[in-house]
Amino acid sequence: MRVRKVANAPVSFGVFELSDAPPPLTADEMVRALAAAGYEGIDSGPIGYLGTGSELADRLGGAGLLLCGGWVDLPYRDADAYERGLPALAAALDVFAAAPPGDLPPRPTIACSGSPERFARPGGSVPGLPASEWPGYAARVQETAERCRARGFEPVFHHHLGTYVETPEDVERLLELTDVQLCLDTGHLLLAGGDPVTALRAWAERVGHVHIKDGDTAILARALADGVDLRELMGRGGFAQLGEGELDLPAVVRALDEIGYAGWIVIEQDTLPGRRTVAQNIADQAANRRKLKDLGL
Repeated sequence: MRVRKVANAPVSFGVFELSDAPPPLTADEMVRALAAAGYEGIDSGPIGYLGTGSELADRLGGAGLLLCGGWVDLPYRDADAYERGLPALAAALDVFAAAPPGDLPPRPTIACSGSPERFARPGGSVPGLPASEWPGYAARVQETAERCRARGFEPVFHHHLGTYVETPEDVERLLELTDVQLCLDTGHLLLAGGDPVTALRAWAERVGHVHIKDGDTAILARALADGVDLRELMGRGGFAQLGEGELDLPAVVRALDEIGYAGWIVIEQDTLPGRRTVAQNIADQAANRRKLKDLGL
């Protein structure tokens, strides 16, 4: 039987790995808000934000939420830096292992630490990895996948603006060189020049996790013209509330049905802390959940 559950993520409230600001709301406040809005799960956000060990299990269990996964980035381009980052991967897997059990386990969302050049000008206009570096890069991604599997988790790789796996062509190359499943993020793909509906159909056999996110290419264009980076793009609303950007949400839901997708569907609306009030963020995510319910999810 196909099992699909809908989750949200701390990044929708401005709580994420690139932020140096204090969280705008506590972990307890967030899980209560998402549970009240009808979500079934939550992404970990920065490892430790939701707690670790029994604290994590008690917090999520008390709210009736499951852990859908969480972001774990590593510098795959640099072999030495990659080795130094492996303890952080092990620590993240420890956190996932403590999550409440459910019919959909958490998926480690492995990703690249980023490309400084692409972070400065996101959206696919900056060249990515040289062809000569792809084999080593992909081998380290594959090693990460195997480390996750050894701990009992099936990971997914998250393509992302500002990284070496940003454009549809980058994703194709990674899928060719590894066996890792894909976390398809509709907003990041849209702003990198891709078509999420086409991608879902083309990569159906490799899609293991889905982030549903809207995007606004007009805001991206203005950000690039102003010379601001990915962080400021998020602050300007480049990832819009569902239905306010260019994502064809009904077509995405139809494509998920067509390909028989089963697994987590994570609504995200990447933002910076302080750009909207906590009350506005909570209302946004409740509205986003209603939009998916209206479409049968």
